[in-house]
Order: sequence, then C-alpha cells, then structure tokens
Amino acid sequence: MIKCRKEVNLLTPYIPGKPIDDVKSEFNLDDVIKLASNENPLGCSQSAKEAVILTLENPSLYPDGNCTKLRNALSKMLNQDGDNFIFGCGSDELIGLAGKTYISEGDEAITCTPTFSQYKAATVSMGGKIIEVPLKNHAYDLDGILKEINPRTKLIFISNPNNPTGTIVTKSAQEEFMKKVPSDILVVWDEAYNEYIDDPDFPDTLSIMKKYDNILLLRTFSKMYGLASFRIGYGIASKDIIGYMNRLRGPFNVSVQAQEAALASLSSFDFIKASFDLNEASKQYTYQKCSDLKLDYIKTYGNFIMIDCKLPSRELFDTLQKQGVIVRPGYYFGMDTYQRVTFGTLEQMQRFFELLEKELEKTIS
Repeated sequence: MIKCRKEVNLLTPYIPGKPIDDVKSEFNLDDVIKLASNENPLGCSQSAKEAVILTLENPSLYPDGNCTKLRNALSKMLNQDGDNFIFGCGSDELIGLAGKTYISEGDEAITCTPTFSQYKAATVSMGGKIIEVPLKNHAYDLDGILKEINPRTKLIFISNPNNPTGTIVTKSAQEEFMKKVPSDILVVWDEAYNEYIDDPDFPDTLSIMKKYDNILLLRTFSKMYGLASFRIGYGIASKDIIGYMNRLRGPFNVSVQAQEAALASLSSFDFIKASFDLNEASKQYTYQKCSDLKLDYIKTYGNFIMIDCKLPSRELFDTLQKQGVIVRPGYYFGMDTYQRVTFGTLEQMQRFFELLEKELEKTIS
C-alpha cells in the first residue's frame, strides 16, 4: 500500500450537501429542494448564461491565464490596481494557495470554530498547526485570536460573515483588531457573502487595506452571482502577496466559461437586485416563522441561517431529506439541534417550515 503524507491523515474530506438527483433516486421523489449549500435560488443571470454559450465556439483554446477582461472590470469597479488581483477556482483554491505560500512545517494559523473547514485544510496540509478559538456568542472572538498570536503565527483566517453562524465582525472591531496584529502576519478576510450585506457596521475592507498591507481579501462569484458550478473567486492584496501566490497558482486555473460568466454577472444589475431582495424577504419570513414557533435563531448577514429546531439535528435532517428538503445538519459544526438553512424562495421556505412544524408537533403530542 502506498502511504500518504502524515499531514493528510490529520484531515477528513469535506462533506458537501447531497445532490438533488441523488435524493430523488434514493427516496423515489419527484420534487426535491436544496437548502443546504448557500446557493442562489434564482440561479444566475440570463446574460451570464448567454456569455457561456458564446464560449463554446472555441473549446480547444486554453483560457486566458491572466483573466484580463475580468481583472480590468473589477479593477475599475473596485478602484484597485489590476496587479492587486488573483483569481482562483473558487475562493477555496485561494485559501489553499495562502496556506501553500505562507505555511511551513511547524508554523501556525489561527481561526475560530466552527467556521469554514478549508482554513484548517490549508494549514494542516502544509505541516502547519491550526489554532481554533471557540466562537463567542456565535461570532469570531478577536480578542481570543490575539491572545494566541506567537512567533510561529503566519496566517489568521476570518470568515466575515461567518459560515455557518452568519455573524459579522464589525467595522470598528476590524479596525481595532488590525491595529494589534503584527505586520508580518497575513490576515485573510473571507467575504464570500459580501454582496448580501447593506449595513453601515460591516467593514469596508478595501478601504482599510490602504493602511494595512498584510490583508488578503477574498470574494466569490458562487453566492450572489449564482455561479457556484463554474468555480470562480478572487483575492485582493498587495502586489507582493499576489506575486508570491501566483508562483504556485496553476497557469490556467479558471475556465473560459467561468471568466465570461463572471464578467457578464458584474453588470447584471437587475438580477443582483432581485437576488438581494429575495434574500431579504426570505430572511424576514424566516425570522417571523421562528418567532411564531418559539425557535431560537442566530441573526444572520448571509444567505443562510442557523435555527435551533430543538430536535437532534441528524434525525431531523434525515426526516426532512426523505420528504424532499435538503438542509445542513448542525452536528457537522458541533451545534446539535441546529440546522443551517439556505434562504430559498418564499415557497421553498414555506415548505421547509411546514415540515418542521409537523415534526415539532410530534414532540408535543
């Protein structure tokens, strides 16, 4: 038997939500909705679809390894120099590249828990140690992170909003935190759900990067723009940081289809507004239903919510799935009785709550 590196034995595979077709087949269902993976229930914009179709005329050509058109568009939109961007096969790849670039054996990275599992994978896979500080009131404990900093610390990962809890680090908290972090530690601010937030307390990370050159800001086209299947995300950082990461990036890591769909999505303003408005409507509906059912929930800034359903999460997950509703059980995150539910359409949210209410009634009778 060929043995893997010792670091690989310390990791477990990421477990995604089960595909809709698999659930249909397993339980002999015709109608299944997926509220498990924080996907956009509206899909993607029509202009993104049309852009992808046009790319099929030249499938034999490699993609532009520089992502030039998308780079230029984002540079103009965000008022950033083009050399400050790096593009990846989803922001997941860029998280991995940060680990490959800055973590050596014996180095440490710090994050909180529960949070996105790829921070740990990026660190441990390179022989590093991940320091996981427990969340405080379901949010990142920045003071706890600062206490863990030592000469071995190379990276800090912060999911903002945090996945799975949906909480945020505020603008003022970010500012105070960055003042105290040594300048030789890279702080990765992962803003995968940035487009869903319209709140003055949310950080303007691009602005604060003018003061601190030890920030890597990550964003993605998977969520608001609905391009999860195309796998495209981007990072913004100093030219030095981007230059080092580019030495390890694959030369053609972002497909033509992903680049063109992302470019078209940036100007799909009606679709972006519709997606934002639907998310807000489903969020407010969910808050009201939780109140009606006397269920606790965590106030969220993303396109998902953690609900304390007062039932063992694995059992409720199985029950809902058998009836055609896929969610994300809280036991994955050490939060049993919670379910992470992606905001779907209002009809989808109604269906989820109808099934949940029936299960809750069983505990009373």
